[in-house]
Amino acid sequence: MPVRLIESLATTGPLAEVFSDRSLLQSMLEFEVALARAESRFKVIPSTAVEAITAAAVTCTYDSAGIARETMHAGTPAIPLIKALTECVRSKNSSAAGFVHWGATSQDVCDTALVLLLRKAQAILQSDLKRLQRALRRLAEEHAGVVMLGRTLLQAAPPTTFGLKAAGWLAAIHRSRERLNAGFQESLVLQFGGASGTLAALGDKGLQVGQALADELHLGYPDAPWHTHRDRFAALVCACGMLTGSLGKMARDISLMMQTEIAEAEEPVGENRGGSSTMPHKHNPVGCSAALAAAVRVPALVSSFLSAMVQEHERALGGWQAEWAIISSVVQSAGLAAAAMAEVAEGLKVNASQMRATIATHGFIFAERAMMLLANKLGRDVAHRLLEEATQKSRQYGIKLSQVLAEMPEVNKHIDPATLRELETPEHYLGVAEEFRKRLLASQNLQPGGTEVAEKKLRTHKIRKQKATARSQRPKTKG
Repeated sequence: MPVRLIESLATTGPLAEVFSDRSLLQSMLEFEVALARAESRFKVIPSTAVEAITAAAVTCTYDSAGIARETMHAGTPAIPLIKALTECVRSKNSSAAGFVHWGATSQDVCDTALVLLLRKAQAILQSDLKRLQRALRRLAEEHAGVVMLGRTLLQAAPPTTFGLKAAGWLAAIHRSRERLNAGFQESLVLQFGGASGTLAALGDKGLQVGQALADELHLGYPDAPWHTHRDRFAALVCACGMLTGSLGKMARDISLMMQTEIAEAEEPVGENRGGSSTMPHKHNPVGCSAALAAAVRVPALVSSFLSAMVQEHERALGGWQAEWAIISSVVQSAGLAAAAMAEVAEGLKVNASQMRATIATHGFIFAERAMMLLANKLGRDVAHRLLEEATQKSRQYGIKLSQVLAEMPEVNKHIDPATLRELETPEHYLGVAEEFRKRLLASQNLQPGGTEVAEKKLRTHKIRKQKATARSQRPKTKG
């Protein structure tokens, strides 16, 4: 599905398809078909009704625009959809029409349909985040020794390495991905409670049908319906918020490094990418722009969802109805930021020579190093005062800090000429930057296949647990 023009900077093509009208209706119908199958298994409805409901869900055409219009009056899209489904079933098997949506409530189909969409979205986000992590690991390893200016409060500071900076981005994305995985896994559970969350309409078969329905949809089966307990979705939304913030931080750094007068990094170049309608020379950081736009949107959406959590009794008025638009926007924004920054990282050009040149023009950043050398002899306060005077003169007259210090008697007494000559060599004042870089990479267990293997084991364990629970709840037959 093509992205709507008004959302062209708010989502990606794959995510737009996931949250499209067609996809949403398909998920709602999937719930209804699975419900009929689960209920038929336990003789709640006849098997002939299942056949008719399944056929109607597959063969009939549903007017999404009409359903949307009717939703304004019904208060939920489930009501007009179920009405349309029932009429279609009636045209095929009139006696089966009365068994459509048996024992369920509107929120059951709406919440579960959203969960099914989230499962599709998870695969898309995971794919782009894996791409991003691979690209950042490569950057962190290839540029491990590339020195660059450190910047604090947007001002020049002692040097660091681009390898450490990239490893920092990578570690933040990895932590965010772990939170996102946990949020998705917790959210991928069935919603099925009937009118008041008790499944009273199904008598004593509620648990059996619920477990069977969860199995049909390959979802987790929670301990109880969660109609007004939205903490699972809240955890996912907040995880998306933190992920988008981490992606935005990376985008901010790169876009600042791409400023013309800095020129330390450059987004990948491509046809019609990053150009200007009036200035042919421009190469704008469009990937960073998309991620930063998402980082602007998402915090308010997260706040809106948290506000909507205060829901009344067994079914909510207003709070629940606000969620679809919020969750779909948050997930799509996070996905857009992930896709954009994956593309940026995969093609990022790192200008190592310019990074080193920038350090050379800011020799006064080594004032801290000189101060610490003097502090052992003169005390920190005296050393700090001397270096303030020296850096002021260095800036005022455009003289290297080391040259200014070489002319100060108080300095010559305690720092030998050889040390002063190499004072502004950045590699000599990196501290444990390389150790930090290695620790960040090692802490993530990102060896080839490592994360994928762990995720596969988790999925296998979850499926086995669900099957074991289903077996224990099946009715026993006399042999």
